[in-house]
Amino acid sequence: MRERFLSFSPPSIGDEERNEVLDTLNSDWITTGPKTKQFEAKLKAALGAPSVVALNSCTAGLHVGLLAMGIGPGDEVIVPAMTFCATANVVEHVGARPVLVDVSEDTLNLDPAAVSRAITPKTKAILPVHYAGHPVDLDAIFNLAEKHGLQVLEDAAHAISARYKGRLVGSRGNLAAFSFYATKNITTSEGGCLTGDEALVEKARVFGHHGMNKDAWKRFDRSGSWYYEVVLPGFKYNMTDLQAAIGLHQLDRLAGFQKRRREVVAIYEARLGKLDCLQLPVEREDVESSWHLYVVRLRLDRIGIDRNGFIEELKARNIGTSVHYLPVHMQPYYREKYGYRPEHCPVAADAFSRMLSLPLHPGMTDQDATDVCEAIEDILRLHPV
Repeated sequence: MRERFLSFSPPSIGDEERNEVLDTLNSDWITTGPKTKQFEAKLKAALGAPSVVALNSCTAGLHVGLLAMGIGPGDEVIVPAMTFCATANVVEHVGARPVLVDVSEDTLNLDPAAVSRAITPKTKAILPVHYAGHPVDLDAIFNLAEKHGLQVLEDAAHAISARYKGRLVGSRGNLAAFSFYATKNITTSEGGCLTGDEALVEKARVFGHHGMNKDAWKRFDRSGSWYYEVVLPGFKYNMTDLQAAIGLHQLDRLAGFQKRRREVVAIYEARLGKLDCLQLPVEREDVESSWHLYVVRLRLDRIGIDRNGFIEELKARNIGTSVHYLPVHMQPYYREKYGYRPEHCPVAADAFSRMLSLPLHPGMTDQDATDVCEAIEDILRLHPV
């Protein structure tokens, strides 16, 4: 058994990030300023995006994205049940109704057939999630959006560097929100961004900075003016230069991070793929996953332990895990407000009962990945049907 605990997904921070943060602290500007602008430019190039605004979270990006799209009271937005609660919460924040639908069994991404069945005259947008970093079936989603006159806002919190049919997620004209939270493929500690059409992104930028006119952040700089105007009732969602300082070098390291993630995934696939009591994640032929998460599902009829017990056994062997996610339609708020029951989204409900996320991050060694596999094999050996 391992002597040291293997964390599920710690950040990978190097001297470049530390030095850049120190440089920022030693400057005259630590909040939204020149490094945030530099980070936005670097993100735009890395993602091939038409335009980018850096924000303090992906949740903020989703929120101001909906506002920029004009979504509000009386509208419906289709959201997958298998996602973090923020995806649905932001729809509530703008006064619209999140319509929760089921996911595809293989990828746990939004099921286009379920989306089609859920569309009503009140539907105004689709909010697909690139679950675990695997791109959703964007062709099918955009075909439905075009057919019914709907807007699309992608929750790409897991999907930086992911590709759909050769094209980077976030490079289209529709809005897409990314996360740079501490556990994500790159981090700014907290943070996120919104990409898409320049006019929409600039409107979102104003919503995310108190509703102030475009260049209000410069008002304390020599090149700026004290004068600003509030053109709409906005929010405090701006990214700081301290955060951007980390992100500048995280972006430089992204390709290396992704290479290492794929190497760890290959170790898992080679060894865990031999175990018929595990359902491993897939990568469809027409996509390149960012492999943000490695989510396995237990075939409970073939083992003598449940999911929660399995997690505790791994913890006892110094292996950290997590669960992504308790489906939104099973969360108390959405159950009580809208009357959802587990059977409303059976694929998501079944997946939740059997899933756990294994450690996956670029700091893992081959031996770390092997330790995870050996721990799983040992648990299965001790808990036969």
